[in-house]
Amino acid sequence: MSDENKNPNQITIDLPESVAEGTYSNLAIITHSNSEFIIDFIRMVPNVPKAKVKSRVILTPKHARRLLVALKDNIDKFEKQYGKIEDNESMPFPPMNFTPTAKA
Repeated sequence: MSDENKNPNQITIDLPESVAEGTYSNLAIITHSNSEFIIDFIRMVPNVPKAKVKSRVILTPKHARRLLVALKDNIDKFEKQYGKIEDNESMPFPPMNFTPTAKA
């Protein structure tokens, strides 16, 4: 394809193999300031009192809103194809006074 036929709004996204493998998380802690949302993805292991942040994603408020809309859209599509995702109210959550001890 010649350069003149390319869509100027099209971008190429590189997905390195190390990132493509993904990181498992079974808890997310979300905090925000006036300029950003921070999502810490955590892996909790049963019977282990300490959990580790496996990944941190920092978003602008606009991108956080876009993520919310995209996630809702994907959940709706998933549930249409596979059925309703049951919300298990008995799932353990960390105490509400949970405060990360790591410094960024």
